[in-house]
Amino acid sequence: MTLAIGDTAPDFEAETTEGKIRFHEWLGSSWGVLFSHPKDFTPVCTTELGTMARLKPEFDKRNVKIVGLSVDPVDNHKNYPMIGDTDLKISKAYGMLPAATSGSSEGRTAADNQTVRNVFIVGPDKKIKLILVYPMTTGRNFDEVLRVIDSLQMTAKHRVATPANWKQGEDVIIAGSVSDDEAKKIWPQGFKAPRPYIRIVPQPR
Repeated sequence: MTLAIGDTAPDFEAETTEGKIRFHEWLGSSWGVLFSHPKDFTPVCTTELGTMARLKPEFDKRNVKIVGLSVDPVDNHKNYPMIGDTDLKISKAYGMLPAATSGSSEGRTAADNQTVRNVFIVGPDKKIKLILVYPMTTGRNFDEVLRVIDSLQMTAKHRVATPANWKQGEDVIIAGSVSDDEAKKIWPQGFKAPRPYIRIVPQPR
């Protein structure tokens, strides 16, 4: 199954290092980040797991729950839940492994599972908002994941979009779906328009 932005994130029940969860119920009204690993205790993944543990307060601040998934049994060594996807069900449901993949995690190597290197951002509506897929040799940039969450949360509330390399506090673009007449009512202080289709305003607060 191939998932796309806007699809409902597959629900699942799983044992985690913090007990059993049903994904949608566990998310509740929060945002969520599900990030996956081809195998526990691989060098790149180990640095990523530690980085997520360090950044957890930043995710908490944004009302984002994080859950890791490894195609392996896992032990309790992080400040967020980890799923040991030993039967490969979740990896297959999320399109990270082919649906026809048989067997369990036993005997599978990191190379066998190299496609299980995803980041999914899920909104409170349980829809997928972002999918990132990384190669095994490149560590993930979780500062970028936080940047995207800042953009997604703001653009869900306000009729704006964020330009290339936008960071928290910088100017934003009025969404193309907003007419000039509407824009003048929403932003009575005016806006900069270097092009007719690019209308720049300060970040909404």
